[in-house]
Amino acid sequence: MPGADAVPGADVEPGADAEPEVLIVGGGPVGLTARALLARWGVRTALVEKRTGLSPFPRSRLVNVRSMEIYRLLGLAASVTDRAFAPEYGRIRFRDTLYDRDFATAGMVGVNGPVPESPVTGVLTSQDRLEPVLLAAADAPVRFGAELVDLVEEAEGVVAELAGRGGERTRVRARYVLAADGAHSTLRPLLGIGTTGPGALGSFTTVVFDADLSRWCARQPAGVYFTAHGSFGPVHPEGGWLWFGLTPDDAADADWPGLVSRALGPQAEVRPEVLRVQHWVMNAFVAERFRHGRVLLVGDAAHALPITGGLGMNTGVADVHNLCWKLAGVLRGWAGPGLLDTYGTERLPVAHQTLGQAVANTQLMVQVQSRRHEQLRSGEATPDPVELPWSERYFAQLGLVLGAAYRSAAVLTEAPTAPEPTGPSEPPVPPDSPDSPDSPDSPEAGTDYVPTPKPGHRMPHLWLAPDRSTLDAFGEWFTLLTPDPARWERLPAAPWPLRVEALTPEQADVCELGPHGALLVRPDGHIAARWHDAPPSDAALRRALAAVTGSAAD
Repeated sequence: MPGADAVPGADVEPGADAEPEVLIVGGGPVGLTARALLARWGVRTALVEKRTGLSPFPRSRLVNVRSMEIYRLLGLAASVTDRAFAPEYGRIRFRDTLYDRDFATAGMVGVNGPVPESPVTGVLTSQDRLEPVLLAAADAPVRFGAELVDLVEEAEGVVAELAGRGGERTRVRARYVLAADGAHSTLRPLLGIGTTGPGALGSFTTVVFDADLSRWCARQPAGVYFTAHGSFGPVHPEGGWLWFGLTPDDAADADWPGLVSRALGPQAEVRPEVLRVQHWVMNAFVAERFRHGRVLLVGDAAHALPITGGLGMNTGVADVHNLCWKLAGVLRGWAGPGLLDTYGTERLPVAHQTLGQAVANTQLMVQVQSRRHEQLRSGEATPDPVELPWSERYFAQLGLVLGAAYRSAAVLTEAPTAPEPTGPSEPPVPPDSPDSPDSPDSPEAGTDYVPTPKPGHRMPHLWLAPDRSTLDAFGEWFTLLTPDPARWERLPAAPWPLRVEALTPEQADVCELGPHGALLVRPDGHIAARWHDAPPSDAALRRALAAVTGSAAD
């Protein structure tokens, strides 16, 4: 695995002579993605990680469609895909033991093949393959083997105290801190932020091993094989396997090769070569709030999710995509500091909904295994398949990952259509309304995704040109999508970064726009405002940008 010292900017200690604007605490995929996003905005960052290097374990293994859209914008999608498994591995299989036939199987929607709602396909890849790609994506200081032990907030920033492996102490001053330091975050309890949810669900162990299992798996590839004796999965396309299950009582003295061999089944006659063993706790909680002054929680520090369904890392990637443009706007002066409050307003409901989905995934998985257990106990013919209780919906989560809709001050429910009003033409939908995306009765709360051009939603994918999606038009700027670019280009937008993109009349119809209408899209790809037809005044665009960013119009 490439080491940190092979990457420009890695293992450089941040010091007082080069104070970062943002200090990122935690060097997992979420912290590294935030570093890459902020670098694109020209924001000076420093990242500290208490581990001595990148993760040597596979750990998070699914990069879903939404995360791949974000990595496509960063120019990383091809590098991530090159290191990943082929699409046919985007499947889960249930077996009594690994050598047995499937008694149930389901595809990972958006991973086992393309979907028309996105220009990209999610991939199955190991965290130890993803992290080097993310580390190389920015040239900004990174210090491994340094743990944040104290934090003091000042009027214009924060001072973080770091402890090195040798006990040495250093201080770093920054304007803001991103806490990406995981479920066992140091910063969250340090700030007095509590959590809600079930908490620890159990202790688990992952064993990485080498063995030739091709005769049972080569013709029926999968990302995960669930068995009655733990779960198996391939680690890298060129080889390697992992097993994970409940940690045994005698973990300190466990015969791991023997345990994995027994889990494979007596007919397997395989003695695996164990390479690594990691014990971990499966957590399920959401932080009570995502912001404390100049510190913002992201990823597992903000929400720890059960691994079933592969939602954890991807939810964290969406967190920082939502947050980094807001930090850049505040630091560069074209957004008011209150814009940062919308991060929690928008992402907390998503975290709670995602936690509910992850817990439901776990329950669905248990249902399948319980049905199989009953089938075997009752003496039914064992080759009979078990009907899946969710009809291929276990990974059919596009409604969750692509359909998340935001309601906050950074979204105008509907832009004005008359000259007089300066605010939204209709009031924001309350979160407890059946029409709200946060309501469990809302269509968006299910697994199905229905593209919509309504404000607050992710802009639907439309092809602007061959291999150029509407999603490719977004970046370090706001984007105005309109069938009448000449009219909108003459409207003043400074100091906000803005680009205008032309839509065809057919695309305008899909977006529910008249011949002179427009969609204002935020840098994170979510629609901020919509004008069905011509702007009510020359100040309309500026007023909308000012309202969305919480800044003065003039």
